[in-house]
Amino acid sequence: MVTQELIERSPVRILDQSIGGSLKSGEIGLIAAPSGIGKTSVLVQLALDKLLQNKQVIHVSFTTHADYVMAWYENIFDESINKKDMADTREIKNELVKNRVLMNFSQEAIGVRQIFRSIRALVIEGGFPAEVLIIDGLDFTAIDAGQLTTVKQCAGELGMSIWYSCTVERTGYDERRIPTLLKPYLNAIDVIIVLEQEPDHIVLSISKSRGLYNPDTPILHLDPRTLLLRQ
Repeated sequence: MVTQELIERSPVRILDQSIGGSLKSGEIGLIAAPSGIGKTSVLVQLALDKLLQNKQVIHVSFTTHADYVMAWYENIFDESINKKDMADTREIKNELVKNRVLMNFSQEAIGVRQIFRSIRALVIEGGFPAEVLIIDGLDFTAIDAGQLTTVKQCAGELGMSIWYSCTVERTGYDERRIPTLLKPYLNAIDVIIVLEQEPDHIVLSISKSRGLYNPDTPILHLDPRTLLLRQ
């Protein structure tokens, strides 16, 4: 089956191996990079990988344009199947959409705890037991460590793992390649992935994997044109 082939051959399998297995319930992963490097693309590819496995995903975006995120899902799915003979593409897309909820918020207008109350209502009262929560564009300077710990606990209770994105400039890392602005939250974050721009590609490497810092793992690249993960 084509969807199974997409799952098995996805570079996400290598990423999972690099961090000792995909995120578990209550765990937090984070993609760090400067603006425009590919954070949203990686988050969407992680989400699509779960959707292809018939898992449910909630994607929270703090961008000002909700259609921007929808376009990422469309474009990355289309690029992923570009060389495949898939007569049932529309049917597969429809199934993916059924298992995905997109939510758009303004961080200035609503707090993190309020947002998670909405997510809890969707999961419990709305009967949408998502396995993965994507949070893209959160300004970490506007929250405190206690809020992130609360979110982590709530995610564990709801059976979800969380992937965040975080905008970090090139000079914003310590000697372990950990974003300095994340130091107050470091105990709550299980996995940190850093994206770095090279002349002809984007490098994806692991700075933290559970209790290990800078583990010796395979390095993945992002295609500079499509921003798709590749070996």
